Amino acid sequence: MSSWIRWHGPAMARLWGFCWLVVGFWRAALACPTSCKCSASRIWCSDPSPGIVAFPRLEPNSVDPENITEIFIANQKRLEIINEDDVEAYVGLRNLTIVDSGLKFVAHKAFLKNSNLQHINFTRNKLTSLSRKHFRHLDLSELILVGNPFTCSCDIMWIKTLQEAKSSPDTQDLYCLNESSKNIPLANLQIPNCGLPSANLAAPNLTVEEGKSITLSCSVAGDPVPNMYWDVGNLVSKHMNETSHTQGSLRITNISSDDSGKQISCVAENLVGEDQDSVNLTVHFAPTITFLESPTSDHHWCIPFTVKGNPKPALQWFYNGAILNESKYICTKIHVTNHTEYHGCLQLDNPTHMNNGDYTLIAKNEYGKDEKQISAHFMGWPGIDDGANPNYPDVIYEDYGTAANDIGDTTNRSNEI
Repeated sequence: MSSWIRWHGPAMARLWGFCWLVVGFWRAALACPTSCKCSASRIWCSDPSPGIVAFPRLEPNSVDPENITEIFIANQKRLEIINEDDVEAYVGLRNLTIVDSGLKFVAHKAFLKNSNLQHINFTRNKLTSLSRKHFRHLDLSELILVGNPFTCSCDIMWIKTLQEAKSSPDTQDLYCLNESSKNIPLANLQIPNCGLPSANLAAPNLTVEEGKSITLSCSVAGDPVPNMYWDVGNLVSKHMNETSHTQGSLRITNISSDDSGKQISCVAENLVGEDQDSVNLTVHFAPTITFLESPTSDHHWCIPFTVKGNPKPALQWFYNGAILNESKYICTKIHVTNHTEYHGCLQLDNPTHMNNGDYTLIAKNEYGKDEKQISAHFMGWPGIDDGANPNYPDVIYEDYGTAANDIGDTTNRSNEI
């Protein structure tokens, strides 16, 4: 009886837990490709026997491939190709290493969905050519290509250009094989009719009124002849472009105020690299008061507001229909400026019941104006129960060093609305 209790108590629970742990590792091993080891964030394949013949893929119902941040492959002589869909599942991949292997070909769109890639190491493989299209969308901090038998051609001149553009003195010792099978240092490579392109954007005055239209023109040049395209970012306004060989135009219609400050670029791209010419769009429009709320209390009282407009609108406050003369105790403060948007406060220092009333903000520039009104209640009249108005509760104030009536009468009745 005691033996049965011993094996059906805590000891049995530990035994079953160990068995499930072993089964879990066994299942994980089944999900990992042969000659590889896998963890929740890493795949490494370094065993040359039997080795892998294709880029490692995790089996269904195994580790989530989105969590893989590093893939390390070494000594895999039969691994020759990275296809377009081999890496797409590893969207969180940051470091990719394939060294001392047989890699010969990388598909142009192999890393299209791997925008987090930062480090790529293809040292000592069998690459004879490599296109910049593989990496143009990536923000790589490191691309190591040492020890590959590149063929001297215009297709790899972008690598030389990339090395020359690096500010770091630690450039790679890269070579290519010429027609005589002689190793040529990539730094000395000269290929006729193989250079960076150029782009030239011709634009009229890019300060335009909201609702108007504008046309931009661009010409590109280079050998090899570059492709031309427009980079308009997240432009809101309607736009369409026309391109013909080395010339192109961009038509923007019914321009939105939301596009003020946006950058528009004409890009020329060929095998060697790219060039771009950019302009910034400035949109003028009438002011809009997009936010005005009841006063809030902090160290000072604040009537918060947000105003949009370009050029910068002039702001004027009215109190109970008359111009509010600002002073050191009541004044407009702009706290945040976001291009054509201004966030601020009408700041009041220790307001009293004398400052209760209607506050009107008027924003004006040469294109128009906008106004909004808010009712403010800071405290009840002395000796009068203010409980009849539930929206304006009595407030207990701290003394910040100014008398309760420091603001006083700040209105100019000669300029009533």
